[in-house]
Amino acid sequence: MNIRDALALPSPWRHNNQVDIDFPLLTACALLMGIGLVMIASASSAVADTNTGNTFYYFIRHMIYITIALIAGGVTLFVPMSTWQRYSGWLLLVAFVVLTLVLIPGIGREVNGSKRWIGVGVFNIQPTELAKLFMVIFIAGFLVRRKTEVKQRLRGLLKPLLLAAAMAVLIYFEPDFGAMVVMLGSVIVMLYLGGVRLLLSLPLLGILLSGLVYVVRFESYRMARLTSFTNPWEDQYGSGYQLTQALIAFGRGEWFGLGLGNSIQKQFFLPEAHTDFVFSVLAEELGMLGALTTLALFVFVSVRALFIGVWAEQAKQYYSAYVAYGLALLWIGQVIINLGVNVGLLPTKGLTLPFISYGGSSLVVCCISLAILLRIEWERRTQLLSANAMSKAQISAMAKEVRDAR
Repeated sequence: MNIRDALALPSPWRHNNQVDIDFPLLTACALLMGIGLVMIASASSAVADTNTGNTFYYFIRHMIYITIALIAGGVTLFVPMSTWQRYSGWLLLVAFVVLTLVLIPGIGREVNGSKRWIGVGVFNIQPTELAKLFMVIFIAGFLVRRKTEVKQRLRGLLKPLLLAAAMAVLIYFEPDFGAMVVMLGSVIVMLYLGGVRLLLSLPLLGILLSGLVYVVRFESYRMARLTSFTNPWEDQYGSGYQLTQALIAFGRGEWFGLGLGNSIQKQFFLPEAHTDFVFSVLAEELGMLGALTTLALFVFVSVRALFIGVWAEQAKQYYSAYVAYGLALLWIGQVIINLGVNVGLLPTKGLTLPFISYGGSSLVVCCISLAILLRIEWERRTQLLSANAMSKAQISAMAKEVRDAR
């Protein structure tokens, strides 16, 4: 099949000679990307000017990331959900391979003590982002293939949990504790949505929770992060430095902010101002009103994604439903952790804010996830329309038979 034939296939891009996409979800995500682009241009200006001599260095790179992400999302819209289901096992294998490669010296790139990236020319690819997506795609297929086993037998719970635990171990060695928690949490909730009985899983969840506690206590810096966020002012120039600077940014912003570009904290007071703590700069420049508006967009996007899962389940498209639930959970987990860190409700973790934070891998995977959700919603609607058209045809045929009998 050539490219022209592929483009002619039914898809949200081409249905009844028009674009047929869930515009509310698409618009909300586009607004988040727009907000992210503007805030990265502002939050990164000082560090970009100092490090590269070009104030718009990170802004230009993020524009390139957005272009790549939009192309990836546009292509993804042509991929049927049946194709994702058919190749879910191979995608999971790819996830394990790239997570292993990033740990090999000479292949993985180390930044700030963490090996989370594979260098491809001037760009870095973060395998963890792909791994989370592919794990959701695989678990959704497992829940459909082994539906009875998941609901009635312990091994139906053990198999996916062991796979998730194996992936969590690889992510732990990078280390990326925040991504590990988001991935494991999403898998566990997906298993419950798939019908796992609570009594069957309580012992295993207890073991998993004990393992997470051990991981936190094993490294002293994690314990320091876990305890310092409760009172960051006690060591405001040490373990509590990032959080105190973020809280100062929120305080400066008040209700309406200092104005776009007028942040003081981005002037080397707040580390990672254009990545992990971009929301603090947003609150400082746009105020509480801007922060709440952004939060409302995230709530809408997350709830809409969950509803797409519900609609797919009602249409008996169970694989699509589980994928939608999983993608929504990934977004919800990342938003909760990132915003929780920014406002001091959670310990400091290096986790990006979907669609907003600087970073190509995160943005590309977010756009692919968005395209999958749009495809799920479109397939559910077109199936219902086909079913309704068939029902009308059957009714017409029956009516014709009755008239002929008379």
